[in-house]
Amino acid sequence: MKKTLKIFKYTMIILLSLVLLLAISTYFYMRSPKFGKAPSGKRLERMLQSPNYKDGKFQNLHHTPSLTEGYSMLGVMFDMLFKDHPRRKPVDSLPSVKTDLLNLPASENVLVWFGHSSYFMQINGKRFLVDPVFSGNASPIPGTTKSFKGADIYSVNDLPNIDYLVISHDHYDHLDYETIMALKSKVKTVICGLGVGEHFEYWGYAPTQLIERDWNEEINLGDDFKLHTVPGRHFSGRGFTRNNTLWTSYILETPKAKIYIGGDSGYDTHFKQIGEKFGPMDLAILENGQYNVAWQAIHTLPHETLQAAKDLKAKRLFPVHSSKFTLAMHQWDEPLNDISRLAEGNLPLVTPMIGEKVELDNDTQVFKQWWKGVK
Repeated sequence: MKKTLKIFKYTMIILLSLVLLLAISTYFYMRSPKFGKAPSGKRLERMLQSPNYKDGKFQNLHHTPSLTEGYSMLGVMFDMLFKDHPRRKPVDSLPSVKTDLLNLPASENVLVWFGHSSYFMQINGKRFLVDPVFSGNASPIPGTTKSFKGADIYSVNDLPNIDYLVISHDHYDHLDYETIMALKSKVKTVICGLGVGEHFEYWGYAPTQLIERDWNEEINLGDDFKLHTVPGRHFSGRGFTRNNTLWTSYILETPKAKIYIGGDSGYDTHFKQIGEKFGPMDLAILENGQYNVAWQAIHTLPHETLQAAKDLKAKRLFPVHSSKFTLAMHQWDEPLNDISRLAEGNLPLVTPMIGEKVELDNDTQVFKQWWKGVK
């Protein structure tokens, strides 16, 4: 009996020591610069004045549960870790095109997608870069959420100088520390939601480079360009604290067109309200991927993506948030297959390969279903 108690005692000491070691390691690792910094000082004071900041955090327009009723985090984790979910990432290398962005004629109005929610736009000589992730990882833990083969043909070195770096929110698959640090010498101005600028200042960007806005504000970019900040239905946070910075979507208004820059958002009434106020949209860039019924409130399912585009009165839909990282349980090409089936005969789709030019002045441009046949 004494021997059994002794073994139990030593086992508990070892387990508690391992837990303590893990806690200490986590504490020091999370002090790494890649986790950013929580808003403070005048920035926090401004956030406190926002009508969207209540009870110590930013709020969505309507109640937004992290998990759909009937689901639990334990159940979701068990499903993800122990159940079979085939083809979550492609075996083949994704097909792509390497457009020379450094020597792109200023007269060309184009969009070039880098996979997931990262893309470059050049319009009337102005250059925009949205949610760039070039590190090959969508997680703060190295090697855990690696990009698909063929999805990382571009690096920061392939980019020209950027007039406006536009950030939708501070999640790792949209605000990538390694990429942001590498971009320092190329970025003129950063545009982001309230509080997100704290990360950039912590990482060495000058306060004069930052434009932080609340929802429903307008930024005059000159030359008849405007950027409107509009609500999304999502959340934020880079550590254990959630919603201490603002997630936002944008409408880029150019002399000739309106482009909806969606970021991440679950479906809600805001799409219809935005469409009624600003529509029609010449192009709606909306998330369509990494979804699950379990977290439907914060990411749209394909039929909701199509409905959101219709609510926005979009002339064309560009579905993004796919084809680079595995963040959900669906097959990697399911988002593109489903949205293509749902949109057929309803709405023209923009589905370029990674790196392929989207001609923004050509609304009749046709795209191949490049994912077909990729294993």
